[in-house]
Amino acid sequence: MVKENIYQPFEIFFQEREEASVSGHSHNFFELVYIIDGAGKQCINKNKFNYSKGHFFLLTPKDCHSFEIEKTTKFFYLRFGDIYLKSKDQKDPSYFEAWTSRLEFIFQNASNHPGCILKNIEDKILVKNIVDSLIKEYINRDLYHQEVIAQLVNTIIVLVARSISRTIPAKLQENGSSETMLSIVRYIQSNIYKPEMLKSEQLAMQFNLSQSYVGEYFKKHTGENLQQYITNYKLQLVETRLRYSDLRINEIAFELGFTDESHLNRIFKKYKGTTPSDFRKRTANVW
Repeated sequence: MVKENIYQPFEIFFQEREEASVSGHSHNFFELVYIIDGAGKQCINKNKFNYSKGHFFLLTPKDCHSFEIEKTTKFFYLRFGDIYLKSKDQKDPSYFEAWTSRLEFIFQNASNHPGCILKNIEDKILVKNIVDSLIKEYINRDLYHQEVIAQLVNTIIVLVARSISRTIPAKLQENGSSETMLSIVRYIQSNIYKPEMLKSEQLAMQFNLSQSYVGEYFKKHTGENLQQYITNYKLQLVETRLRYSDLRINEIAFELGFTDESHLNRIFKKYKGTTPSDFRKRTANVW
């Protein structure tokens, strides 16, 4: 199986392929594939999905994928990886934190969402217009085209994060969870970097629940203890940071509300069976 690499913060290109197969391969980056025109099947990790004009796929470094082209297909590709995160302006903490949060969310949840990631007509229209604009800028190379392309790429990645986030409440809806429960999950994910906002008394006040009932209510709808859910979610974000950033472990601990690096080491070892530094070393070559 071929392994492809990327050496820039992001790369875009487009191509047309006639009826044939695109052999299986994987990447060391994330890849967004937009179907400009055509039809066929995409195989992702041995699962097949029909594709047609307007479909948008997100592939992770873990995925092996190929295409079975049934009708001549025009593909648009956008590739980005950890270099993209490192290229963001880290001089502005709020700006960098916002981008880190978006990319972490994509990294953490992407592999759980096979098939087309666009779920509503508004996003499909918006992505089509952005892809058309990217292609025009790439071909025409007018004044400031690189800056325009960078902004359009940023917008697409924000839309990807939004599309993925919409599917998480849908899973809870399938389990019969209430609208209040969906709001609590959204609230926790939005405030995961603010420990003071995740205390039971704060949740009780925010959602008009008894403080003594918050934990029971959460477990009833999710099957998981509230604090355990918060800890597991934080540790998933820690894993993502360890894989895809050069942040020091003490910096990760600070951002996610652990007392210090030793506190994070202790919790990580308890739940993951290894230390953060060992996890980073073990997964370094995977990315």
